[in-house]
Amino acid sequence: MPITFQHHERMMYGDIKLYSGTSCPDLSNRIAAYLGVPLCEREVIQFPNDNLFIKLKTSVRGKDCYVIQTTGKPVHQNLMEMLIMMQTLRLDSAARITAVMPYLAYARSDKKDQPRVPITARLVADMIEVAGADRYITLDLHAGQIQGFFSIPGDVLSAFHITVDYLRSIFSSFYEPVVVTADLGFAKKGRNYAAGLNVPMAFIEKRRISNEAKSEALTLIGDVKGRDVILVDDEVDTGGSMVQAVTLLNDKGARNIYMVFIHPILSLQAPERLASLPVTQFVTTDSIPLGQDKLKYFGDRIKVLSVGNLIGEVILRAHEGRSVGEMFNE
Repeated sequence: MPITFQHHERMMYGDIKLYSGTSCPDLSNRIAAYLGVPLCEREVIQFPNDNLFIKLKTSVRGKDCYVIQTTGKPVHQNLMEMLIMMQTLRLDSAARITAVMPYLAYARSDKKDQPRVPITARLVADMIEVAGADRYITLDLHAGQIQGFFSIPGDVLSAFHITVDYLRSIFSSFYEPVVVTADLGFAKKGRNYAAGLNVPMAFIEKRRISNEAKSEALTLIGDVKGRDVILVDDEVDTGGSMVQAVTLLNDKGARNIYMVFIHPILSLQAPERLASLPVTQFVTTDSIPLGQDKLKYFGDRIKVLSVGNLIGEVILRAHEGRSVGEMFNE
């Protein structure tokens, strides 16, 4: 007797279940508040041998689950915590699992640009899928091609609209502003800032001189003399590039400098280095939490914009099967 297959309507997922790792509790709470959905209880235990153990406090069978975990420092603990939590959800028969990663680690390792090196961003994407993710949500990838490393669908968001809206709110304080990108690699996104603010732009050419977190600012392409500068980049790690950029801009006669970046990694002595610069204001987001140990260096010169509502709205639209692009008129 031949086997027949019955066609069913598209599977509808159960209620939203939000789970937070330990890396960004404040942001997770903001997302939960926007959705009006509480964070689910779970146990995260680190044994003396550094092994992690996770236990869910409620069933997720048939539910639409979202794991919120940014993968800043400590990178490997946060990454493993997210992977283990997703596998736990999969083993408890969650209907769908979405990895919500405001900041994705290893995004700089996106290609073989020299012999005998890995493409670690691809490895991380594979691990996320193997752990059980059906979808992913992330923010401002360092390199757009990383989207191609995933075989699962995802939403790659940008904090561009949030940062531009803030810059517009203080636009009257700028004098003949110009957008400057910290390197040519960010030039395309820098153009979006310039277009969004309807101002000209300039570029800093730099050359990476080793595998270490060092680079050399070489040339300014454009004019900043006597103008306020909006210096933009996607992330700041040790701050070396930004220190060189600000030094170069000052040498070229820039007036006030506003530094805008999405991911505040701020490793090592980066907070002290940046805070010592003649920068009028620092603008960043909470994609990576900034504790008081870092914020104290900046005083009232730093503005931290939350991406919680943005991510919350995308989660809601993904759950309801509505377009995310409509949020940005796309």
